[in-house]
Amino acid sequence: MSTDAWIHPLGTDRAHWPAVGAGLAASLVGIGLARFAYTPLLPAMVDSGWFPAPAAAFLGAANLAGYLLGALGGRWLARGSSAQWVMRLMMLLAGASFIACAFPLSEAWFFAWRLLSGIAGGAIMVLVSSLVLPTVPVRQKGLASGAIFLGIGLGIVLSATIVPLMLRTSLQATWLAMGLTALALTAASWAAWPATPGPAGEAARPHRAPRLAAPMRTLLAQYALMAFGLVPEMLFLVDHVVRSLHKGQAVGAEVWLAYGLGAAAGPLLYGMAAHRWGARATIRTALAVQVAAVGALVLSTGTAAVLLLAAVIGTFPSGAVPAALARVHEHVQDHSARQRLWSLATVSFALMQAVSGYAYSALYQVTHGHHVLLFGIGALAYVLALAIDIGPRRRPVALG
Repeated sequence: MSTDAWIHPLGTDRAHWPAVGAGLAASLVGIGLARFAYTPLLPAMVDSGWFPAPAAAFLGAANLAGYLLGALGGRWLARGSSAQWVMRLMMLLAGASFIACAFPLSEAWFFAWRLLSGIAGGAIMVLVSSLVLPTVPVRQKGLASGAIFLGIGLGIVLSATIVPLMLRTSLQATWLAMGLTALALTAASWAAWPATPGPAGEAARPHRAPRLAAPMRTLLAQYALMAFGLVPEMLFLVDHVVRSLHKGQAVGAEVWLAYGLGAAAGPLLYGMAAHRWGARATIRTALAVQVAAVGALVLSTGTAAVLLLAAVIGTFPSGAVPAALARVHEHVQDHSARQRLWSLATVSFALMQAVSGYAYSALYQVTHGHHVLLFGIGALAYVLALAIDIGPRRRPVALG
């Protein structure tokens, strides 16, 4: 990268940045809000009598099951119409799900809409980078990738600010406010999506089944274990603060805001680290830090310590995405092969999230909300993800 590119990171050609902004809005709506806003809402839903605690936990996991379906079907949907229209419709679906959830007519109704919100998020994750990044000059792809996934962290921050403010009015008003926010972002980004997923030459390349090299097999296993490890805090961090540590809703909201600020920093932090030191070293270091942070969380009761640890833990769910994507780009040179491998990685992540979401929810019910046990199991998954990559450095092998 040239010195000028560092001084002017957006470069002189800014035609692609509206598309990057649309990608940011999509990840904000489909994942940042649709998935993570549920965490600060969970204790409020229980306290308001909408659902009992075990049912509320299982309904939260419905989003993870939907995410798997969306990851599996996203590319199929794009072949049936076009990727940009799928992105628009998925953002609309996510916004509609918030409005529908403002009316808890039954557990089945709520489950269906949470499932649909997850489908929207999974399809967005599979398609957004392959739709937007091919329009970005090579020297700006790292910055653009971080900006797209920054939406996840910004969505958490937005949920951490909207939820506590709107809960002062009502729980129903909170769901409606998030729905209107999502629909406004959908409208604002509607015309910004690129018409094609990249240059015609890239789209016309023949599809060949990729041969998975050892580093990519390791990455797929690691990515699945990462998903298993991050679910407990994603679902139960605020519930732990409010119901186990007895800190109250106000502190719970502050902790979730700290988590969101960490998530906002994660993509750029991990992306720059991957650029400077390599994706493999970044993933290893991040896993080690997460093990230490989760271990400290289960031992901490002070508000300041929990806030700090929440910020550190929050960097991982959003930061792991560009780090894993950078690992794919290090080993796969062909665009279509990258897209297929990233879809496979997203599916493995989504599958483990869905399975673990229900497993953790079942444990939550059986143990009567034993958060420390759930966090400890998640930390063990991080240890396993780190262990499978201990060994001699492998040479990159291009696929496709």
